[in-house]
Amino acid sequence: MTHNIPVLSAIMIGMLCYQVAGAANDLDTDTLDVSDFAEWQQRSFSGNTDYTVMTDEDRADVVTAETEGQASAFYRQGRIDLEATPCLTWRWRVGATAPASLDERSKAGDDFAARVYVVKRGGLAFWRTKTINYVWSASQPVGQRWPNAYAGDNALMWSLNSGNQQAGSWVTHSRDIQQDWQRAFSESIDHLDGIAIMTDGDDSNSTLSAAYADLQFSARQNDGSCTGRG
Repeated sequence: MTHNIPVLSAIMIGMLCYQVAGAANDLDTDTLDVSDFAEWQQRSFSGNTDYTVMTDEDRADVVTAETEGQASAFYRQGRIDLEATPCLTWRWRVGATAPASLDERSKAGDDFAARVYVVKRGGLAFWRTKTINYVWSASQPVGQRWPNAYAGDNALMWSLNSGNQQAGSWVTHSRDIQQDWQRAFSESIDHLDGIAIMTDGDDSNSTLSAAYADLQFSARQNDGSCTGRG
């Protein structure tokens, strides 16, 4: 992503700072459906990815994303109570990944057909803002984690899908955000401050497309697990 400040600092300054503190920004529920995309906004980093909200054959709201070398995020801000709803579930589908020859650990290769990321802001110390970026990688193995090339250790990349074998098909993931955060940053977390999706191709001038649907936070199951965890 070819901008002058790290992705997360930009998000912190431009998107995820609360304008007014209070209940209006509190998204806490027993089951939090964040797929009401009318509540989402777009933030440009290098042109605008084309995000379109539509209804699919299952009558579910879907966001399609297409980029021809642009990079922008589609996001929703607000406090998400992870003590009540630590499980994030979604499904995504890509047309194809960026070229597998890209070094996704470098700034020149920091392009992904699909990513879902969760953000915990650092308060006035915006440089302490942290995020996990779950990505559909072109070449990194499933389960691989690495620091973002722009934001460093504060933004952890996490490969959930790799390559084009499942391209064109819906893939569902469910993650325990509290557990993943502990693994990523060795710290406990009780809430998030926002969630975003992004399809970006600006660093490699790639043409990429994806679709996202059924983003939802929920409580753990009786056995302590997140259903269908990826």
